[in-house]
Amino acid sequence: MLTHSELLQLRRWNTPTIYNGWEQITKRDAALEGFNIEETHDFMPQMGTMIGYAVTLVVEPSNAVHRSANPGATNEYLEYVAAQPGPKILVLQDLDKPTTVGAACGEVFSNIHVALGCVGIIADGAIRDVDEMTAAGFKALARRLCVGHACAHAVRWNCEVEVFGCKVSPGQLIHADRHGFLAIPPEDEEHLLEAALFMDRNECNTVLDAARACSGLTAEQALKKLREAGQDFGAAAKAKFGDGGEWSAERD
Repeated sequence: MLTHSELLQLRRWNTPTIYNGWEQITKRDAALEGFNIEETHDFMPQMGTMIGYAVTLVVEPSNAVHRSANPGATNEYLEYVAAQPGPKILVLQDLDKPTTVGAACGEVFSNIHVALGCVGIIADGAIRDVDEMTAAGFKALARRLCVGHACAHAVRWNCEVEVFGCKVSPGQLIHADRHGFLAIPPEDEEHLLEAALFMDRNECNTVLDAARACSGLTAEQALKKLREAGQDFGAAAKAKFGDGGEWSAERD
C-alpha cells in the first residue's frame, strides 16, 4: 500500500491528471479498462477528489428475500469493512440496474462507514440524504438520487463488482472526482505518483507554455510553435517511459 504522504499528494490532483500518468506506466488497455465507461454523477463536487482502497458490496433493494435468507449479512459485511486498512471507498453494485427502486446508502449508512474509516462511495445505483452525507464528510458518486431505501440489504461483499461498466476488485486503489473514477491495478500503484507528476510538468513545460505564448504571432507562427511543443512533449514522455503510453507512436 502507498504511504499516507503519497495518498495525500495523489489527492491534490484531479482524476484526469492521475489518468495521464497511469496510462504511461500500465500494461492494461488504458482506452477501455480501469475507469468508468458509463456516466457517473458527483453529488458532492465541492468536496473535491477522494482516494482510498475499495471495499466492495452487492445489493438488490427490490428483493426482500435477502433479508430473510441472511438476516445477519449487514453485520457480517460491516465486520469485513472494519477489518480493511484505510482510507476506504465503498464500491457498490446494485443488481436492480438499470431499474433503481431504493437507495442502499443514506445518512445512517454513510455515518457508519465514516466511523469505519471510509471516505466515500461509488454506487452504481441510488443514494439519498445528500446534505446529511455531505455533513458526515462522505463523498458520493452515484447514478441518481432516490427517496426510499426499499429492501436494501447486503447480498455479497469482498468480491469483484462491476460498476458503471468497470470491474473493481477489493483492495484496489480508487481515485475519483466529478469526472468519474480510476481503479488502479495493484502493479501500477508504486510508480503512479511519479508518473502523474512528470506528465503534469511535461504539459506545463511544453504544450501549455507554448499555447499561452502565442499572443502577437501570426497563425502560421503559432501553429509552428504548437507543433514543436507537441513534439517536445512526446519526446519527453518517450524518454521517460519508453514505448508505452499515449505518445508511443510518432505523431509528427
